[in-house]
Amino acid sequence: MPTTTMLVARVDRGAVLVVAPDAVARGLAPDPGPAGAAGSEPVRAELDRDGLVPADGDRVAPTVGDLVLVAPRHDGVLHTTALLPRRSALLRDTAGRTSRIQPLAANVDVVLVVEHLDPDPDLGRVERLLALAWRSGATPVVVLTKADLVPDPEGMAAEVTRAAPGAPVHAVSATADVGLDPLRALLTAGTTLVVVGPSGAGKSTLVNALAGSDVMAIGDRRADGKGRHTTTRRELVPLPGGAVLIDTPGLRGVGVVADEAALEATFADVAELARRCRFRDCAHRTEPGCAVRAALESGELPERRYDSWLRLAKEAAWQERRSDARLAALEKARWKQRTAEHHRAARSR
Repeated sequence: MPTTTMLVARVDRGAVLVVAPDAVARGLAPDPGPAGAAGSEPVRAELDRDGLVPADGDRVAPTVGDLVLVAPRHDGVLHTTALLPRRSALLRDTAGRTSRIQPLAANVDVVLVVEHLDPDPDLGRVERLLALAWRSGATPVVVLTKADLVPDPEGMAAEVTRAAPGAPVHAVSATADVGLDPLRALLTAGTTLVVVGPSGAGKSTLVNALAGSDVMAIGDRRADGKGRHTTTRRELVPLPGGAVLIDTPGLRGVGVVADEAALEATFADVAELARRCRFRDCAHRTEPGCAVRAALESGELPERRYDSWLRLAKEAAWQERRSDARLAALEKARWKQRTAEHHRAARSR
């Protein structure tokens, strides 16, 4: 077969499972079929030994939703040769000293930020996930699950709404089929959604409710009220009407990959206050005429939200510095390689 554009339906160790770009939307489950010519049936395409794919002068890790070029090698095995530009990408910072970021999903239109109402929602986690969602280029939507387990879901949703300016917030019960109509309205043909949130938030139950069938396994709640991991890898799930959903494993820690625009969208209320500060370079700590500090002292701005804003801005700046250092190292390595190639060519003359 010639070089073909395919959609990544799942990432396995050393390979990706790929389908024709419209295959999942037609209702095909991303289960591996026999290796060979890529068509409407899912097939396995090998990756290079480092698990990365060439992309615009760099090498990056592929993720579910990516469009890749695949072609057979000399031995007939299908091989991933390149990654096409992403129109959106949900990214998280990796743990440890490496500056490489981890892609969670690519080419998505809507990010469903799922948080439970029982136990009480973690507003800081919602803000973190919203920062990733705004940075991705997709539209964030907050989904508060287990509304049937709390006495005042609407009041709790109002509190979350104050921590999620600009993003719709829906309190739902997937088991009781309550509040799901606004989410079903998003499932239009050709739309790709990704679900992110902690273990125990009811993501798999939500996916099953939206799919109209049990397409995902559901775990029991642990004795401490937290959920068990049921989704262990990211994969595409076809939904009614031609929409596609990417389910993700529960996120224990969320490393922020966000730019100034994403943070401003996540903390639009704080950003509006900051624009009223006397000094343009106000650090919002001890400077005179700081509108942010004034709102904090008056109670207009909750201290929890102020602390979350400072913390995420600091993490985002740290990640950006690490990323810049990595890019500088890559550029240095490229010039070193080119110089070596030039010297080898000169010696062979």
